[in-house]
Amino acid sequence: MLDRRTFIATGTAVAAMSASGTASRAAAAGIAMEAVRVDTRTVTGPLPHVWAESVGSDRAAITMREEWRQDMRIGVAEAGIKRARFHGIFNDEMGVFGRSILEMRRGGGPNWLNVYRVYDGLRDIGIDPYVELSFMPGKLASGKTQFGFYGGNITPPTSDADYAAFIKGFTAAMVDRYGIETVRRWPFEVWNEPNLGFFWTADRQRYFDMYKAAAVAIKSVDPRIQVGGPATSKAAWIGEFAEWCAANNAPVDFFATHVYAGDDQDEVFGKGAPRRGINEVIPDALAIARRTIDGGPMAGKPLWLSEWSSDSPAMIAHVIAHSMAHCAGMSQWVLSGMYEELGVDNYMLKEGSMGWSMMIDGIAKPAFNTYRLLHRLGSERLAVQGPALASRGGDGRIAALVWNLAEVDQPGGIPGMTSERNLRGDRKRIALAFDGIKGGRTAEVRYVDWERGSPMPAWRAMGSPQYPSREQVAQLRKASLPVVERRRLDPNGTLELDLPPEGLALVEIA
Repeated sequence: MLDRRTFIATGTAVAAMSASGTASRAAAAGIAMEAVRVDTRTVTGPLPHVWAESVGSDRAAITMREEWRQDMRIGVAEAGIKRARFHGIFNDEMGVFGRSILEMRRGGGPNWLNVYRVYDGLRDIGIDPYVELSFMPGKLASGKTQFGFYGGNITPPTSDADYAAFIKGFTAAMVDRYGIETVRRWPFEVWNEPNLGFFWTADRQRYFDMYKAAAVAIKSVDPRIQVGGPATSKAAWIGEFAEWCAANNAPVDFFATHVYAGDDQDEVFGKGAPRRGINEVIPDALAIARRTIDGGPMAGKPLWLSEWSSDSPAMIAHVIAHSMAHCAGMSQWVLSGMYEELGVDNYMLKEGSMGWSMMIDGIAKPAFNTYRLLHRLGSERLAVQGPALASRGGDGRIAALVWNLAEVDQPGGIPGMTSERNLRGDRKRIALAFDGIKGGRTAEVRYVDWERGSPMPAWRAMGSPQYPSREQVAQLRKASLPVVERRRLDPNGTLELDLPPEGLALVEIA
């Protein structure tokens, strides 16, 4: 078996020789060439599917819609999604306190009926919740400031003691309904992005105090239930949170934070830090967060990237491949276009930015099809050179995901505002070589980009309808599936793939 250094040294030389013919053909066609190698004989370790641990969603109430549940069923069946994270399980629209005439007259305690409907729905689909404790029930809130179309209260509790009693009651109710072994699988994350003024009206210390009240309350029900924070935007407060919780005996089972590729880099990395390409923002921020945790009093605690996003297939693959060493789970925001945080969209598909959703009413965008391909990777990671993520499955199947990375601006500010995608990149011919596999083998290749594995060509052919009919939606669902073809490796065990900027392909050899 080759060791890593030998593979790199010999692979580089072999790549230069085997790619020479490919390079000349690509040059003649005006296409840049890139050599990628997979050593099918060298397993570098396990390949945990951290990207499938969770996906994001709008808010709790929207998960009760059949359209949302159908999108999630597809996510579970075809992308292996394990959890869903969403805001607003305690929003007043959920009726936890005093939303019915009967309850207001009685002045009764919490009403968990809609909470059960939400979590029962997830369990019926076959997934767990990633529990985000948000926002503040009006009865417990110290103010009336709200966020979003659905009016989530973003003020601290009037009393931490009353809030702790409420959280304890919620946790106990979940254990009573779903069982302790099930609830122990659920990460409990306290709040959402308390470092942003439109999600939290108080300061950092007030969040830390509330975090401890909630964490202690959860642990009083069962010490093995997982609780964590600070759930910040832009990887903020990680070190301060660790230090404060350690000094004040506040339980922490995991850290959670959010990073978006389009975040202000001065805020993520500090003023004066080297400027990153948009593809490196998330991996670099996570690497720093990981080092911060491991250099503090809670070294070794798991890190969740509980919000991130990209609409670019190659960027998604690149971010995952370069982030998975730093985190226990990732949760891309959002799976379903049943999304109303800033209001109800007046489109299903559009040119330019479509926001963050990966699917709408069963119509898969390229982002979701990327997850379909990722799900086909096996459990053992293979050594690679170049932009690739490769695996061997338990059945011996070899799978290699390769991509053509490009710089493409990501949705920021108000999703869906722009009508153009700002893309910087070139078409490439990938010479994908499989060391350890004889030439002539048949491979199955699946492509995803903005033309293949995308609903956009079919939608444009329909005349770009703002409100597709039910018949058109059915057609778009079929048209959005990844393109599949059967190819044969050349005598050197190499396959040539033409990929547009942002494009990717999964090559599988049985």
